[in-house]
Amino acid sequence: MDTINYIGQVETPCFIFDEQDFERGVVEFRTALLSEMPRVVIGYSVKTNALPYTLSYARSLGCHAEVVSHDEFHLALKCGFKPSEIIYNGPMKSQSTFVEAIEGGAIVNIETHREIEWLKLLPANKTYNVGLRLSINISQVSADDADGDDDYSRFGFSDNTEEFANAIKAIEDLKNVHLAGLHIHRTTHSRSVQFYAHSIRYAASVMRKYGLKPDYLDVGGGYFGIFPNKPTFADYASAIGKACREEGLGNVTIMVEPGNALQASAFSFISKVIDVKHIEPNLYNAVIDGSRNDIDPFFRKTRYLLDLPEDDGKSQPLVKRQLISGCTCLEYDKLTTLSGERLLQEGDLLRFRNVGAYTMCLTPLFIRYLPTVYALHRGECIVVREKWTENEFLQKSELYPIQ
Repeated sequence: MDTINYIGQVETPCFIFDEQDFERGVVEFRTALLSEMPRVVIGYSVKTNALPYTLSYARSLGCHAEVVSHDEFHLALKCGFKPSEIIYNGPMKSQSTFVEAIEGGAIVNIETHREIEWLKLLPANKTYNVGLRLSINISQVSADDADGDDDYSRFGFSDNTEEFANAIKAIEDLKNVHLAGLHIHRTTHSRSVQFYAHSIRYAASVMRKYGLKPDYLDVGGGYFGIFPNKPTFADYASAIGKACREEGLGNVTIMVEPGNALQASAFSFISKVIDVKHIEPNLYNAVIDGSRNDIDPFFRKTRYLLDLPEDDGKSQPLVKRQLISGCTCLEYDKLTTLSGERLLQEGDLLRFRNVGAYTMCLTPLFIRYLPTVYALHRGECIVVREKWTENEFLQKSELYPIQ
């Protein structure tokens, strides 16, 4: 379903979620992985896009919710996930949700020392499964994908020190806890296929070193999957499956946590031109009602997948340079510069594609509150989150009591 057909029906600025595009990604990745491995779990990365509608839609497609905080854990439950349908990662677990998750059958990958201590709170009359995160130094595991000579991770327990060995011993000393899996998530800038194979081989060597026989291996996220001339889901699945078979892990359950690979392509951001000025002899400035905050909260992107309006026959001139800037009062809220394009006009609609990853979670409440979100659902464009107003901003707040 093409978002462009619905642009005229929406209130800008807004995001549009394409259900078919998202479902296609989930199905393609799951199919590719199942062609290589007997059991597969796809975890929807809540941190990448926490929109409740998309989260609950992911559950309808058979995804788990991959959460990294107690707030996200509660959100996943509110969106219909059972504890047994949740993967619980990261250092920001609370004691109560940690215990609740394990007792409820969630996949809980231990990240901190305090979590190992919390295991002692579990009732002694039952055996519980947990996972442990193994730290990955990319420079040592897959040097061609490393960012520098010592691309270590601040997450997980390192086998370069005593941390990993001590964590294993502490868990094995608990008679009612079984170490059921390893979590080896690490993202590279290259997002190369070879990195996943190298990481699995490294994990397998650590397993042999300590005599571990895990039921699952969580290889995390960081895939392309959506861009032309880049590795596909089938490419990643083939590399993961081959490495597992070669390392004697052909029967483990493989878990993946694709965020950007599934969510970016499923969202577009629609914004309207609200003013055009001639600010320098060879430069025009088209101001839109959206902001770079909406689609590039880290202000790092150098280009966008941008659809411009079609020529309306009004013979707008071609201009040498045309800046597209945001609606905020920040001087640096500049999105991109067009070269040799028709001069934009007030009212023109622009579509920024592939903007669903991290953008909506990191959009600040700066001068303009959260925008409307639509979904393309069964041939219709429906509102799935109304834009915030001052009422939502003021919720749970008190005003100064003037006497």
